[in-house]
Amino acid sequence: MKKIYFVLIMALPLFTYGQELVSVNTEQVQELQGFKMYPNPVYGDEVYVTTSTNGVKQIKIYDVFGDVVLTDRISTNTLNVSRLVPGVYVLQVTEDKKTMTRKLVIK
Repeated sequence: MKKIYFVLIMALPLFTYGQELVSVNTEQVQELQGFKMYPNPVYGDEVYVTTSTNGVKQIKIYDVFGDVVLTDRISTNTLNVSRLVPGVYVLQVTEDKKTMTRKLVIK
């Protein structure tokens, strides 16, 4: 009977430790309404980026290593990607303090 109590006492700290909650990021992220990006994959030199307001957009494109390979500020819906080599990228669009991030494939 003493062995059972010993096992329960040893297991109790493991159960209480595993129930702690960790909060990493509780801030609400506001996304762009009506966001569209086409064509994807891109076969030419242009990508069309539209939103419901179609305001001035700050564009950043990252490669797979997380390095910024292209930054641009566009007031139209056309983004020139002719400087990018074929591959997979991450496109980040910011408009009116709202951000949208999508995968972009250049063929």
